[in-house]
Amino acid sequence: MSAVVHPRGKVYLLGAGIGQSSFLTLQARAILATAEVLLYDALVDSQIFSLVPKTCVLVDVGKRGGQPGAEQNQINRILVNYCQEGKRVIRLKSGDPGVFGRVYPEMLALKQAGCDFELITGISSALAAPLLAGIPLTEKDISRCFAVLSAHDPESLDWSALAKIDTIVLLMAGQSLGQIIEKLYQNGRNIHDSIAIIRQAGRKDQQIWRGTLENILAQTAGVSLSPSIMVIGQVVDLAIMSSPPPLGGKTIVITRAAEQTSQFSEILQNQGAEVLEMPALEIRPPDRWQGLDDAIGQLKEFDWLILTSANAVNFFFDRLTFWGKDARALATVKIAVVGKKTSQVLHSRGLKADFIPGDFVADALVNEFPDPIRGQKFLFPRVETGGREILVKELTAKAGQVTEVAAYYSGCPARMDSGIWEAFRDGKVDIVTFASSKTVQNFYQLLRQETAELSVNSLLEKVCLASIGPQTSKTCQELFGRVDIEAREYTLEGLTSALIEWSKT
Repeated sequence: MSAVVHPRGKVYLLGAGIGQSSFLTLQARAILATAEVLLYDALVDSQIFSLVPKTCVLVDVGKRGGQPGAEQNQINRILVNYCQEGKRVIRLKSGDPGVFGRVYPEMLALKQAGCDFELITGISSALAAPLLAGIPLTEKDISRCFAVLSAHDPESLDWSALAKIDTIVLLMAGQSLGQIIEKLYQNGRNIHDSIAIIRQAGRKDQQIWRGTLENILAQTAGVSLSPSIMVIGQVVDLAIMSSPPPLGGKTIVITRAAEQTSQFSEILQNQGAEVLEMPALEIRPPDRWQGLDDAIGQLKEFDWLILTSANAVNFFFDRLTFWGKDARALATVKIAVVGKKTSQVLHSRGLKADFIPGDFVADALVNEFPDPIRGQKFLFPRVETGGREILVKELTAKAGQVTEVAAYYSGCPARMDSGIWEAFRDGKVDIVTFASSKTVQNFYQLLRQETAELSVNSLLEKVCLASIGPQTSKTCQELFGRVDIEAREYTLEGLTSALIEWSKT
């Protein structure tokens, strides 16, 4: 009887870094994009979940607030089982897997089961948190070495040796700080030595306490110090905080299609913002392809192809490919696009637009059109639910012949994510961004579903509403009675610049 052969899976024991998802390495991001199963710890940023495929299975194996989580043997079995099923499995750990990440039991279990695995490093909080507090761990003549230790079980440590080390970095010390100070003092450490505590390192609510071993307990009395990193030594006195990023301390909700949020998130996170991604659009193929298919079969009949969004570009050319055609089918057709992003996506398809209006709005396309519109035949692939009515109306008014076809569907998600709703309810959101009128409408609809007692406007009273352009602003005015920020350049970069300017006021 032949042996059972399992499909070849693989497990990645991967470090998530600290705080926001922006602390992920490029290698980690690339691997996450291919995940079929994701096992994650409690301190992992939930925004990382948006980086894995929608079909990825999420498994929570973390511990929170001292509560019991999954047992290590259970985690090992889950990893082995999924790997033997042929799955691509990510075991996501906060910080670096090899620094108090309990990675060895998982390595051993996978090795003994004959499973392929790979170790992917992450940024350890032991190294990153001090620097985020402006503290260098080493400096000539002050700190030529440092020790990193877990204070989960202080009695097991050699305090007589540790007390002599220039700089000490403590992890998991929140509940035993008093005991640690006593141990250090008993073993010759100066009670006036400096100490810094960095709580929630790398996040919007990062807090820093600085003091001495003598007075730090009084400073932090009644405060939960979990999760935190502690630094003891003269290097604490060298702390110099870097200039705060432009959007530091701001929590920004992005309302876009789920598959389009990551790029904007990265832009805002690079400016210091904490980003909450709220999918407000669901993009999928249209219910019927008939109109677009007929148009693709008659492309020679058209003078111009009008593309007003990245979605229109992608769905049109994907359908063109489906029918065995390529860009040569457009040899006699000129292309007009609206928006820098639309132009960039078209360029990624190997094509350059014949006309892009100076203003990144559809209305400008008619006003700046390079050819006489009368008699021109336009193919306009658009969202199935309709849109750009003004553009079609103005082209038709100038005797242009416009063929509108559904290229994709844009709908509203069924519910708002509970975490996003709680952030609004608890007053933790500073800014909401809108990149289209549709996102404004869907956001309003989703928020109304949740506001049983509060009106939408009262809930958003202290929240800044930021729009990418005039049409989006108009919809904000109609639904909310205001818009607080409008980008001068109607792009994500332009919207970011507008947010930075607003934050200075």
